[in-house]
Amino acid sequence: MDLSNKVAIVTGSARGIGQAIALKLAEVGAAVVVNDLGEPEPLESVAAEIRAMNRQSLAVIADVSSPADVTRLVETATNTYGRVDILVNNAGITRDQLVLRMSDEDWDTVLNVDLKSAFLCTRAVMRHMLKQRWGRIISIASIVGEIGNPGQANYASAKAGIIGFTRSVAKEVASRGITANAIAPALSTPR
Repeated sequence: MDLSNKVAIVTGSARGIGQAIALKLAEVGAAVVVNDLGEPEPLESVAAEIRAMNRQSLAVIADVSSPADVTRLVETATNTYGRVDILVNNAGITRDQLVLRMSDEDWDTVLNVDLKSAFLCTRAVMRHMLKQRWGRIISIASIVGEIGNPGQANYASAKAGIIGFTRSVAKEVASRGITANAIAPALSTPR
């Protein structure tokens, strides 16, 4: 796979799955805009690792559950690179608690970060992809969104929402050269 001349945004890419995705996209040629919320050092470290591969990279601190921050993230990418070809909706958190004890805040926070962010980021890049008549939208769901898990009603709901959202987006944009797919990893268990 050669992604030279392609520009990717990977949310939640300071560590974990997002970091691995960002590095792999750079390895196959893409310029990568890495994003996360919090301290800049881990995110800058990922961007530096990408630049060490002789690939272009920007680190953008942004809260992807905030419409204004998402606009700034996408505008930074397009102002710097002129386009966005690939979006990886990876940002996600957990606030585990049994439903009986779950606070409204824990419910809302997880739904905003894990589901609303995918909507906001997808909507923000879609105009660019529609103009280009090409794009790839990949959203990270979870097997928990398909099977549920005690203590994770908020997370399971958000990840199930990602799956339904992705199916709808795919049907809306397929005729314009844009694909939308969800990946639902399972929890790894020690061997």
